[in-house]
Amino acid sequence: MNLPLTLALRDLRGGFAGLRLLAVCLFLGVAALAGVGSLSTAITSELALQGQSILGGDVEMEIVQRTADDAERAAFAAAGDLSETIRMRAMASRPDGSQAALAELKGVDGVYPLYGQFRLAPGALAPRPAGRDVAIAPALAERLQVKPGDPIRIGDAELRVIGLIAEEPDRVGEGFTFGPVALVDMDGLKATGLVQPGSLYTTRYRIRLADGVDAGAVAKRLADRFPSAGWEVQDRTNAAPGTRRFIGRLGQFLMLVGLTALAVAGIGVGNGVTSYLEGKRGAIATLKALGASSRTIFLSYLIQIGLIAGAGIVAGLVAGSLVPLAVVAVAGDALPVQPRFAVHPGPLALAALYGVLITLLFVLAPLARARAVTAASLFRGGVEGAARPTGPVIAAIGLTLTAIVALAVGTARDPLFAAMFVGAAAGLLLLLTALGWLVRRVAAGLPRSRRPLVRLAVANLHRPGAQTGRLVVALGLGLTLFATLAVVETNLSGQIRSTVPAKAPSFFALDIPVEDKDRFLALVAAQAPGAEVKMVASLRGPVVSFGGKRVAELKELPEGAWILRGDRGLTYAATPPEGSRIVAGKWWPADYQGPPLVSLDLEAARALGLGIGDEIIVSVLGVEVPAKIASLREIKWDTMGFNFVLVYSPGVLEGAPHSYMATIAMPETGEVTLNRAITQAFPSVSLIRVKEVIGQVAGVLGQLSTAVRAAASVALAAGIAVLVGAIAASRRARIYDSVLLKLLGATRGQVLAAQAIEYAVLALILSILAAGIGAAAGWYVVTRVFELDWATDWRVVGVTLAIGGFGTLALGLLGSLPALAARPARALRAL
Repeated sequence: MNLPLTLALRDLRGGFAGLRLLAVCLFLGVAALAGVGSLSTAITSELALQGQSILGGDVEMEIVQRTADDAERAAFAAAGDLSETIRMRAMASRPDGSQAALAELKGVDGVYPLYGQFRLAPGALAPRPAGRDVAIAPALAERLQVKPGDPIRIGDAELRVIGLIAEEPDRVGEGFTFGPVALVDMDGLKATGLVQPGSLYTTRYRIRLADGVDAGAVAKRLADRFPSAGWEVQDRTNAAPGTRRFIGRLGQFLMLVGLTALAVAGIGVGNGVTSYLEGKRGAIATLKALGASSRTIFLSYLIQIGLIAGAGIVAGLVAGSLVPLAVVAVAGDALPVQPRFAVHPGPLALAALYGVLITLLFVLAPLARARAVTAASLFRGGVEGAARPTGPVIAAIGLTLTAIVALAVGTARDPLFAAMFVGAAAGLLLLLTALGWLVRRVAAGLPRSRRPLVRLAVANLHRPGAQTGRLVVALGLGLTLFATLAVVETNLSGQIRSTVPAKAPSFFALDIPVEDKDRFLALVAAQAPGAEVKMVASLRGPVVSFGGKRVAELKELPEGAWILRGDRGLTYAATPPEGSRIVAGKWWPADYQGPPLVSLDLEAARALGLGIGDEIIVSVLGVEVPAKIASLREIKWDTMGFNFVLVYSPGVLEGAPHSYMATIAMPETGEVTLNRAITQAFPSVSLIRVKEVIGQVAGVLGQLSTAVRAAASVALAAGIAVLVGAIAASRRARIYDSVLLKLLGATRGQVLAAQAIEYAVLALILSILAAGIGAAAGWYVVTRVFELDWATDWRVVGVTLAIGGFGTLALGLLGSLPALAARPARALRAL
């Protein structure tokens, strides 16, 4: 190895301009992978590290619409220190009703919090609420225009604001909320009068265990002790499951985008290495003439490429490791937790391994071709066909590709999805390779045009030494990735525009007492004549059994069975709800009085493997309610109305304490007046403005969109690098063509026009292909990975592809300028 190493180091002293593209491509791809992996790991690690504070304890028992009975409370207390919190929606207002806003009312006991610190901002009148005191989130203070010392009304109680909440340790663990927090103690919660039979509230019991006690074992023991009571159990190792699922799903998508960017960059690596070795033809020929063996040359250039690739990979790892720090600095408030800076070896090692394997995959063939060519052929004009890869080279490439596939599938959170992605990427590469061959064959078979520029452009596509196949693969991958990301991004940004109906309701009204139903309707009719009100009964309860299977006994939930996570909304109706379509079975008669029946959402039924006649059991306030499935419904969730996965026949749920929900559609001009009137007349009713819901959903989709844009920027940079590499790889042939054409009398403008036609034809063909494949890939990501509705803005996708096509043309022509400037005498001597 001494001689190859010496030759490699001496060659690099003269500069490595030809290998800069190799370093840039690897830097972009590895940085993308390392950055996504580091950020995802940093957030999930912080969630695990703060698991106790986020959850509020080592074990949490959660239930809806009731508190624990004596036996349950005694069992919880026997496990460790116990804390109780009750959370519900409530309207908060100034005493005169001039300002009102929806809030999340949270009642806590005297030992809250078991972990972490509850802290108020400077200027607070007391460290925590007591009696008729309340601590509120800054956002609520801003909406009500109040400050510490001012009174506000929640329910039946007038409370004194003692301060603004600066730190609520279990905020992330409690998930999505419709409004800012108002925190009181249990006496203050009782004073509001909002906790009544049928009202919707969530009770959580947090348990602090002794050191060394297994939280998972305690959680399982408590769940097994009360299997039918409807408790949702968590422990500190999974403090925020919804956040983890979101981060994991987004991280998986971005990781695959990064892997795609690295694959695209790999094409650039191959092009860069090919261009570099083309420029070293004279040096290789000289070394072979002096007696250097093919092995020496192979190892020498492998060492050079390895050194430059290593530098690019290391630089990418450094940049990727700094991504969490940069994201926290730029958008830390948007993250569920702010991870502390740390180097995460796992994602960095994975990114580095990908970089090494991608480098080997794309440099083995160019190195083998340089190794196999004789000294005499290296001195020729470069129009001879390249030598076919030998068996050992093909085996090495196959082994490397197998390692990449195994790594992608083996390290993915969803191996099946990763395998499908790898298969799709391989299929795309084969398709583009076949397309490149087809373009050359079709161009060769076309009749010769009478227009010289068109004839020259067509000849450029199939002449000996043409880079058509390489350009098609490089540009096709880049444009397809751009199209896919454009489809995903426009879906995220277009969700609200396309899914909100033209006549969306103005308010959602929740927790309307059964006995106040008629009075509520009368008030709305008086305050907003002509308003359209739709009211449905509302209960909540978890699914505890389906098709004879107990949910508590399942080792893992079926794929897509979100219906089994936590409580579900329940209702009863004599007629099918609006926004639903019966697709199997039939609805019960309006006067039905037989055994309990239920209508189930079609997607939920497919996930659970249920059909007509199967049994499903829910727990309502600790009482199990079995029912036979009478029909399956296809639900339109984008109607902005109330849609329930489970709708029961009359006579099943009416006896359980419950409340009503309503949608109110009215002119915007009367919304403030109606809001004030309902808040004053019905303190227990929560009014949610549809605009606020849309704003919160838009915020989440905006974060997703920003992440996709960031991934797109990396992919764009990688695609540009690939195009530059493809153009560089054909530089020698371009110079040769340009010199001969100019010697025959062609002007620079004519040569440039012929090349413009060539690139325009390729860009048009590949843009059409990329549009189709990008649409299919984007549809899968949007509907299956993110589970969103399909709402693509095709104009944006078209503009993206047009920009990509024109960018291809512009970069191709810019890359041709050095060939046009080449002097014939010097170029011919060099050739």
